[in-house]
Amino acid sequence: MQLIGMLDSPYVRRVAISMQLLDLRFEHRSVSVFSTFEQFQQINPVVKAPTLICDDGTVLMDSTLILQYAEALANSERSLLPTGIAALQRALRTIGLALAACEKSVQIVYEHKLRPAEKLHEPWLNRVTGQLLAAYGELEADLNSAPSSPTSKTIDQGGVSTAVAWHFTQQMLPGLVPASEYPALREFSAKAEALAEFIAAPHGAGTYYRAD
Repeated sequence: MQLIGMLDSPYVRRVAISMQLLDLRFEHRSVSVFSTFEQFQQINPVVKAPTLICDDGTVLMDSTLILQYAEALANSERSLLPTGIAALQRALRTIGLALAACEKSVQIVYEHKLRPAEKLHEPWLNRVTGQLLAAYGELEADLNSAPSSPTSKTIDQGGVSTAVAWHFTQQMLPGLVPASEYPALREFSAKAEALAEFIAAPHGAGTYYRAD
């Protein structure tokens, strides 16, 4: 399998880390939807990252759908989703909040980097920032009510998505979400980033490498 997309995308990074945790082997190709648009277009005409090229050549896209496929490939030997209804409900809530934080962070990054400064729409930016802070506020509260210390054996998809989202926001929008105001998220993310699977897929323009 080939994972297409850059690790500066939280969605690509989420897939790369999760597939390692599921013990699925893949090749990563760091192709940009911006600087190498035409190259990406030849792989996937929709030019959506992440894209996964399956072993039979089928092209999948969207991180959540790719991870659903990855879970099926793992044959239940290791799953990042709980099986119990209550636990699954909690995990899906966390994933939804983390993906909302990713989405709002990306919107703010694009607004500042792609739109001319004189055309920035402050009311919209304020609204999106409010949504971003609301998502992290909920995640912080949930971590405070149920503290967690992630390991490679215990972290689930909610934990992966939360840590990746937090790291992305801190890297791309420094100061917008003050880390000092979210100590539980800051600590959880730091512990997750120290795991081998996170280290092997660092945020940035590099390429995933399997530690072994």
